[in-house]
Formats: sequence, C-alpha cells, structure tokens
Amino acid sequence: MKVGDKLPEVLGVDAEGKVVRTADFDGKPLVIYFYPKDNTPGCTAEACSLRDYNSEIAAKGYVTIGISKDSVASHQKFAAKHSLPFLLLSDESTEVNQAFGVWQKKKMCGREYMGTARTTFVADANHCITHIIDKVDTKNAGQQLLELL
Repeated sequence: MKVGDKLPEVLGVDAEGKVVRTADFDGKPLVIYFYPKDNTPGCTAEACSLRDYNSEIAAKGYVTIGISKDSVASHQKFAAKHSLPFLLLSDESTEVNQAFGVWQKKKMCGREYMGTARTTFVADANHCITHIIDKVDTKNAGQQLLELL
C-alpha cells in the first residue's frame, strides 16, 4: 500500500475472535502498526512506546491498532503483561499483512524467510493512508509517530 490508498476492508481478528473491519472505525483516523512477534525485544519496546504516548495520540483523535500473525491468545497475554491500552489484532493467515504489503522476504544469519516488515500506517478519517513509517524507531515509536501527527 502507498500514501493515498484506501485501507483494506478487513483488519484482523480481535480478542473475542470477532473479525474487525475498517468500517468499525467510521469517521475515525487510524494508526495501524504491523510488528513481527509478541514478547520479542523490539516489538515489546515498540508497543510500550506507543502505550506511553497513547493518550497524546488519542487526544489527536487517532485510534491505535497493532497487528501481527500471533494468535489471539498470544495477544491477550502480551497486552495484559504490558498494560497495552489499544487493540491488538491477529492475522494468523497473513492475509492482512499481504494486503498491506508488509509480508516480505527477510534475511537473518544468511537464512531467507517470509515475515512481517515492521511498518506503521497512518490513515485519515476517510481511511485513506496519509503517512507510512517503514523505518520505525522501536524504542521511540510513540514519539516518532506523534511528531508526524
């Protein structure tokens, strides 16, 4: 996806197993951040930074949503452990990752594999993408986002 594109219809599955759709947030601007895995150092730093700046982001009218391919149960534990005040959605099939273009070939230790490229999308109240952060500063993700908004 690129700036100017409309968000896909489906965003993932919530803690109750309900499919969450973009239409569920009609008239609300969104911050959608994709991250590789619950409870890993970088993903935890990013989530906690966004948690720490959540009230300022929400004061600007934005709803924050985190998406990864982890299970609903994993998200519930992750959110509880770190007191995350925003919605975490599961995308175990990677369909949503693929729709956003963040399911990509990655390399680590000479091994190639498919995984989530850490990316944050900002969309306006009409759910058109206004900004994309593809170089996320995990420890300062909240501040990085707030400066953009």
